[in-house]
Amino acid sequence: MNSHPSVPFARAAVASVLAVAAALCAAPAAAQEYPARPVRIIVPFAPGGSADVYGRAVAVHLQEVMKQNFIVENRPGAGSLIGTEAVAKSAPDGYTLLLMSNTHTVNESLFASKSFDLMRDFVPIAPINYSDLVLVTRPNLGANSIADLLKTARAKPGALSYASSGPGTPYHMAGELFKATAGVSILHIPYKGSSGARTDVLGGQVDMMFDAVPTMAEFIRSGKVTALATTGKTRSEVLTNVPTMNEAGVPGYEAVIWLGLMAPKGTPPAVVARLNEEVGKFVSDPQTVLAWAKQGTTPMKMAPAEFSKFMQEDITKWAQVVKVSGAKADR
Repeated sequence: MNSHPSVPFARAAVASVLAVAAALCAAPAAAQEYPARPVRIIVPFAPGGSADVYGRAVAVHLQEVMKQNFIVENRPGAGSLIGTEAVAKSAPDGYTLLLMSNTHTVNESLFASKSFDLMRDFVPIAPINYSDLVLVTRPNLGANSIADLLKTARAKPGALSYASSGPGTPYHMAGELFKATAGVSILHIPYKGSSGARTDVLGGQVDMMFDAVPTMAEFIRSGKVTALATTGKTRSEVLTNVPTMNEAGVPGYEAVIWLGLMAPKGTPPAVVARLNEEVGKFVSDPQTVLAWAKQGTTPMKMAPAEFSKFMQEDITKWAQVVKVSGAKADR
């Protein structure tokens, strides 16, 4: 009896081996081929704010090194929910990305119902950077220090107002944290983006706002607003003459704005790894570090798993702040 396999059987065996080999090569090949067409980065915030500015900087870098168009698309509204929902519903193929911030970690507890869950429906790619905030007031408010501001706020509860770029944003939560920590009542006026909030503070329609140092620094230097305090643990290198909240008499206060990239859940791990690598190279490049330091911004670099852990911890932190402050999602 012939012990050798038949020709059809041998051909089938060879075909099976080739199929397995092709499957094993598919993921690396996909990563090498990515991106084969333009990639959208959806920024769920209005143009002009930190997320928009740094999102575009990252897009330019990715476009240069990956030889494909990375198109930034602003979709503001509902405290970032509109743009974020659009990404959650997109195909998990790496061609629609989300430029997110700690607005998203706050929203996990601030909004009782939304169509997505951040850690369930998205996969972390990479953090980008963080910036301290600065509390500024309209120049004619007559408050030249935190002590002055608190004196007015306590004498007239609810009479002062602060603007934010919308519910759940770092600017909103910085205000709520300030109210809770200092024990004062100040009216929150939410906008659809930071540009509108900033414009009305500059124009004197609203009394104050917390804003990112890189965005507000030029207005402070030109005297268009009065800076009362920054929100980091140490003084900002960009605003060295402005005290921290701790120095100004609000002990234990700290708030920042940080940014990152995410993609719909199910995005190929090889694509996530490639994007993480390229963003990491960009934020750690000495030229980037130096340029951002001059703006008051600090780069952040983490592997996807580390970034995921960081976000989960931030969700827990802000859930407590939302609970203690009684913050509401004023849509």
